[in-house]
Amino acid sequence: MTGVALAEELLLLAYDDETGKATMPRISLDLGMAAAVLVELALAGRIAYVDGNLAVTDPTPVGEPILDGVLGRMAADTPHSPSSWVQRLRHGLRDRILGDLVDRGVVRDVEETELDFIVVHRYPTTDPSVEQDSRRRLAEALAGEQLPDERTSALATLVAVLRMEPALGLTGSAAQDARRRLEEIAGGAGFSGTISLEESVVRPSVALVVTALGQAVDQALGKRTVS
Repeated sequence: MTGVALAEELLLLAYDDETGKATMPRISLDLGMAAAVLVELALAGRIAYVDGNLAVTDPTPVGEPILDGVLGRMAADTPHSPSSWVQRLRHGLRDRILGDLVDRGVVRDVEETELDFIVVHRYPTTDPSVEQDSRRRLAEALAGEQLPDERTSALATLVAVLRMEPALGLTGSAAQDARRRLEEIAGGAGFSGTISLEESVVRPSVALVVTALGQAVDQALGKRTVS
């Protein structure tokens, strides 16, 4: 573990550093963070795709509170399909991740009142180093030709499925080029494309979660226009 969960990296990329507000549809962010937790647990060898469902194969905690909370929940429940787990886990996950980031001093919780009675919360960045590391790794992956490390490949895969190129400051042709490169990374890492359980269950398990996430995002936002 690096001390920063993939789901936390996604959230920090998706929130504006100064306004502390989400810059992408919250439904897709929530789905993405749920998938990110499942992806990270699969990469850590704690869950795997077995007989049509994601099941806990090793209940040993990984040492990260968000991941361990989900691992405990999955261990206590019956196995469910990847798509079912993505939907089940998305509820309330963002608030738990934001609370964890506030406790660690990465963002701060700013409570405001709008229209005299609506309470809203913003989460401006206080420690930019975590997000800066994520952006640096993604920038290097986009600029390079080699496959990045496993964790960065997983992050790139999730960014691609969640249509987060604008969160990287990319628009127009640059965003299109980035999407192609991100998808290339996902395929090269075995996190998308043809799925085979013959040699290993780890990458196929990740790929099935990614597929479920893509389907959920398409249902929430509509299919992405191919360009």
